[in-house]
Amino acid sequence: MKSGKMKLTAPCSFLIFIFSFLIVLPLCAQDQEKQLEDLWFSPGAELALYSPVSLSYGGGLTIAYGSGTSIGVKASWFFDSGGLVNVLELNILLRLYFDGTSAHSGPFIQFTGGPAMYYNYDENILLPARIGMISGGLAFGWRFLLGKYFYIEPSIRAGYPYLVGAGLSAGVHFWGVRNEEAGVGNEEAGMNNE
Repeated sequence: MKSGKMKLTAPCSFLIFIFSFLIVLPLCAQDQEKQLEDLWFSPGAELALYSPVSLSYGGGLTIAYGSGTSIGVKASWFFDSGGLVNVLELNILLRLYFDGTSAHSGPFIQFTGGPAMYYNYDENILLPARIGMISGGLAFGWRFLLGKYFYIEPSIRAGYPYLVGAGLSAGVHFWGVRNEEAGVGNEEAGMNNE
């Protein structure tokens, strides 16, 4: 007879910790005087070397929150060009821009981690997958703004279980009224002149 207790495995505990971190960090880091953070999402196309003998190609969607430091989620699906295996990646991401805490464009470094699930080429997609492992990686990229809301991002990455990868995404980011646009900077300048 089975007991009614649920045993948490290491990957499950890790995901609970990451999701808790995602909820608490933005709440703790908010400063009422500062500008509102970016909310951005982007579909993208990527190539990854999941096998030393064949290239995997695919695409995904990223949704994240923050300026200067962003935190979010990324889901990607890769097809193996050799026809052996397909991969579903579900990652948590942490992105740091080199240009400071209020940056929303320019060079960045991104850490990702989460499960990578493997499927045979002709297998139906089932969750959980028969074969899966923890994936982790580091990416370097650059966000180029195209007007006020749109951008493109080329990036390269390395990690495990894939070896290397490269991608290009295009997306949109939204933010609340910036301090400069709200006239906060103008009020302070007026006070200094008096």
